[in-house]
Amino acid sequence: MEVHVALVHNTHERVVSAPPETLGDLTAALGGDRDRLWPNPEWMPLRLDRPLSVGADGGHGPIRYRVSEYEPGRRVRFEFGQRTGLGGFHEFTIEPRPDGSSMLRHRIEASPRGSTLLMWPLVIRPIHDALIEDLFDNAEHAATGQRPPARRWSPWVRLLRRVARQRARACPVPEAARLARTAFEKTDHAGAFSLGLRPGISTDPQEWADAVFRDPPRWVMALLLLRESLVGLVGIERGGRSAFDTVASRPGEVLLGTDSGHLDFRASVLVEEDSGSVTLSTVVRLNNRRGRLYWAVVRRLHPFVIRAMLRRAADRLAERDRAARVGARTQG
Repeated sequence: MEVHVALVHNTHERVVSAPPETLGDLTAALGGDRDRLWPNPEWMPLRLDRPLSVGADGGHGPIRYRVSEYEPGRRVRFEFGQRTGLGGFHEFTIEPRPDGSSMLRHRIEASPRGSTLLMWPLVIRPIHDALIEDLFDNAEHAATGQRPPARRWSPWVRLLRRVARQRARACPVPEAARLARTAFEKTDHAGAFSLGLRPGISTDPQEWADAVFRDPPRWVMALLLLRESLVGLVGIERGGRSAFDTVASRPGEVLLGTDSGHLDFRASVLVEEDSGSVTLSTVVRLNNRRGRLYWAVVRRLHPFVIRAMLRRAADRLAERDRAARVGARTQG
C-alpha cells in the first residue's frame, strides 16, 4: 500500500440549521443529475460514473478521484487519482449538534507531487477555498430555504477563474441550426462558435441571445460605438439596438439580425441539451462593394468578439442562477 506524507491540511466547517439526515440526502446526490450541493454552474461540474457509492469514479475538471469510503448520512471520502498530483484524500463529514443543527465539514489531507507543490499554494488552494464556501452556501440554502450572507471571491480568485474559464471553439454551422442554415438562399459567410453547457445553467436560447447581445463586454461595446461613429462616413447605415432583435424562433433556436444596404446578417443561438452545448452561428450576405469592403475589415475581429460575448454570457447566466439560489455576489 502506498503511504503518503500529508503536507496539505485544509479544513472548512459550517454550522447548518438542519438535521444530519437532510444534509445526508444532499450529499448522496453528489455528482449526479439531481445534485443540489455542488456549486453549478459557476464551477466545473462534479461528475461521477455512478451514484455515490464506494468505487464511484470521477472528479471535477483536472482533479480526479474515486470514492474509497462512504457512510450514508455521515461521511464520504474520495481518494485522489494518480495523475492528479496529490496523494491522499478529501472528504465530507456531517456531525449532529445538541441543538438539532449539523456541522458540515470538508477536509483535505494530501501530499502534493511534482508541479503541484507550487500549484497548490498559488492556484489550487485559493480556487478550492472559494469553491467549498460556495458549496456550503448551497448546502445552507437547500437545507434551510434561507439565503446565506452574500460573499465575494477575492481579486486573485476572479483572475484565476478568468484565465481558466472555458473557451468557445470554432465549428461549422450545426445541422440542427435550421434557422441559420435557411436564412438566405445565397450566403457569403457562415461560421459558428460553440460553448459547453454546465449543469444548472439556462437552456432557453432567447435568454442566451439576450445575454450575448444585450450585455456584451465593455471593450466590445466600445468597438460597437466606434463602428456607429465611423460607418456613416463611408455611406453605411448605422445599426442600433434593433440590429439584434429576434426575427424568428423555434424550439431550441432563435434567430436575430437585420438587413442593410451593404450586407444582411443573421445570428442564430442554438441550445442543444442532448449534446450539452450552446452554439452561436453567423451567416452573412454581401449586397455590394461597400459590403465586401466592410466585411473584409470586420471579419478579422469577428472571432475574438464572438468568443468574448459567449464567455461573458455564460458568466452572467451562471451568476444569475446563483443569485436566484443564494443571493447576488458582492463586488470586490
